[in-house]
Amino acid sequence: MGKLLNEFKDFALKGNVLDMAIGVVIGAAFGKIVSSLVADVIMPLIGLLVGGVDFTQWKWVLTPANEALGKAEVAITYGNFIQVVFDFLIVAWCIFLVVKGINKMKDLKKKEEEAPAAPEEPVIPEDIQLLREIRDSLKK
Repeated sequence: MGKLLNEFKDFALKGNVLDMAIGVVIGAAFGKIVSSLVADVIMPLIGLLVGGVDFTQWKWVLTPANEALGKAEVAITYGNFIQVVFDFLIVAWCIFLVVKGINKMKDLKKKEEEAPAAPEEPVIPEDIQLLREIRDSLKK
């Protein structure tokens, strides 16, 4: 039992698992922000542009409500689906921009690392250097 707990601890405390958990929590919070942006800012503007229509109220009623019988309305709320599609598109666009920015930063860093260093002067062997000195002194 102790070995199993140690293996689980090694797995759970690895950096990748913690990074993933943090990403999931931040992603959930980001999703709420984007949902609010779409529902409270973008969709009302789009509704205004198309004549004050509230997309979330669009539905196809299959059976109307009957209060006398205590039956609730059965409807397909496709307007809500449109809202969720807009949420997805905005989240996907934001993630695309973030990933594109990160990749650009990685490319810049990679170019800096791969930039050719100043060429070093070639090391001349001693015998060649000595021969050059002899040649130069004979010229004089």
